[in-house]
Amino acid sequence: MPDAPTAAAGSEPATGSAPAPAPGPAWLRWLALAVAATGVIVFAWVLLTEWGGVVHSHPAYGILLVIMLVASLADVWWARRPRPGRTGWRRVARVGLLVLGVGWIVAVAWLRPLSAVEPAPTAMRSDAAVEVEESPTQIVLSGRGEASSTGVFFQPGALVDPRAYAAVLRPLAESGHTVVIAKPPLGIAFFSLPAFDSTRSAHPEVSQWVVGGHSLGGVVAVMQADSADADTVAPAVGLLLYASYPAGDISDSLTASVESISGSEDGLSTPAQVDASRADLPRDAIFTVIDGASHANFGDYGPQRGDGTPTISRDDARNQISQASVQFVDTFNG
Repeated sequence: MPDAPTAAAGSEPATGSAPAPAPGPAWLRWLALAVAATGVIVFAWVLLTEWGGVVHSHPAYGILLVIMLVASLADVWWARRPRPGRTGWRRVARVGLLVLGVGWIVAVAWLRPLSAVEPAPTAMRSDAAVEVEESPTQIVLSGRGEASSTGVFFQPGALVDPRAYAAVLRPLAESGHTVVIAKPPLGIAFFSLPAFDSTRSAHPEVSQWVVGGHSLGGVVAVMQADSADADTVAPAVGLLLYASYPAGDISDSLTASVESISGSEDGLSTPAQVDASRADLPRDAIFTVIDGASHANFGDYGPQRGDGTPTISRDDARNQISQASVQFVDTFNG
């Protein structure tokens, strides 16, 4: 039999498979791992520090949080798997995705809600005086006694757990007013502009509304009240501002009555800014200043960066704010 052919001198022996491709650059793998680790750390940090705010706010933020975690874990899997190095547009695309991931993580960290603190969680409990109903998009406080035909729709401040306003608004429900606290997506009231119309449709027993809001929520409440004050069905008859003011001049367009409640020690919506808003509101607007109150005294969510230092207790500030609110809303009962 003829001899089997031999490999030519200097040639590589046949192995039946192509040589293993060279791995991608180490710096790209390490960058991916660093971004992924940051995402996992931010996920844990948010849940450990603001669990209540995440659970009781609009579900949009929780969805973003879970997406960030899944993407981070997928990035760990990608970075640890051996794969051929990529050049050109594929490597640029990979770096671009990592940059987007960093932006996502920063956004999620910035949007972390400020969780409600006592006495707000206790005020969320139904009892013989008030029934409390909570859904993914709103909180409703209803008095057990004779119901008023005037309801209150309230927009929380930016990134604040909506439950934080339960204690300050509960006296309104005890007075017979249906109180609806919106849960804006991502904690930004601008994302819940249609919520007032949805609330009016869901509560046909309420024939007129006072629209209120705290800080940024007040800015959005101004827009909602201004657009609904001339409606023939369930109009906005009142505007209740907590440490807030309009973004523009509505002195001639708004027909609803206005009550502006602010704090003398507010470092965010300062007394000077609130006083300057008189020119943008109707001339008959009522301005009530709570002496010694700060920006964070209008809700129960703890101190806030940039705010002033209150000189009265939280309970004292809350009681004064609630009393002024009830006095204002009660004027529409007759």
